[in-house]
Amino acid sequence: MKDWLTLARPRQWVKNAFVAAPLLFSGRATEGEAVVASAAAVVLFSLLSSGVYALNDVRDAERDREHPLKRSRPVAAGRIPARAAVLAGSAVCALTCVAAWLLDPRFGIVAVAYVAVNLAYTLGLREVVILDVFIIASFFLMRLVAGSAVVDVAPSIWLLLCGGLLALYLAFAKRRHELSVLGPQSELHRRVLGRYDASFLDQVSAVLLSVTVVAYVMYALSSETAGRVGSDRLAYSVVFVLFGSFRYLLLSHRREGGGDPAETLLSDGPLAVSVLLWLAYCGWVLYFAG
Repeated sequence: MKDWLTLARPRQWVKNAFVAAPLLFSGRATEGEAVVASAAAVVLFSLLSSGVYALNDVRDAERDREHPLKRSRPVAAGRIPARAAVLAGSAVCALTCVAAWLLDPRFGIVAVAYVAVNLAYTLGLREVVILDVFIIASFFLMRLVAGSAVVDVAPSIWLLLCGGLLALYLAFAKRRHELSVLGPQSELHRRVLGRYDASFLDQVSAVLLSVTVVAYVMYALSSETAGRVGSDRLAYSVVFVLFGSFRYLLLSHRREGGGDPAETLLSDGPLAVSVLLWLAYCGWVLYFAG
């Protein structure tokens, strides 16, 4: 059971907080029906991602054995047969897509697209330099679109812009960390890493960090959400955004941290506190400060 739970990667479910972001910033977090629908969407997306992880682990088993950490995954280590992982992952994906459709047909479409793009990524698109990172970022955008659908609000262009830029920044920083950790062996684990170099990734991360912060400041000052607040209070939340972004950038340059965003968030206290303070402050501004 422990191996099957490891295969599901519950620590990665923190990424599905993106599904709940539209609920918070749409102003509907005090409506019971919307809260229930958003919570159900988070649970379903978590199950869906676990099903995809199982399929990916089968495909990546050989390469994972070359990674200092991933070699201990159940499929790579031989503790779960590949056939069993494929059957379980396929069943979870199929059943979750049906449940997502029943919750909201728009959510169902996003769920199917998420599985399809993940399979395309695993089967070949992950080998295309730069495109691989854009596909990873698209998974976060799908979460935002799904979250908007279930609470019946139009996806805010500002929310999509900030979320997409942040996802790109995190993905490029992750590539930087993989190069740092794996060194000359990086291409054995992920062939596309052989087409990146550290200086390029450093420059891209710096550009994306700057653009992401500027976009967030504009969102906090000029968006419909900011107009609903009726003051510039939301803009002060940029302090937490800056601290969290800089902290993650620092960790991405260290061999012992900064790899996977979810793992880093759960293991680094200062980063986790900055995210929680950001959420608390935004919630106070949007729902109680008026």
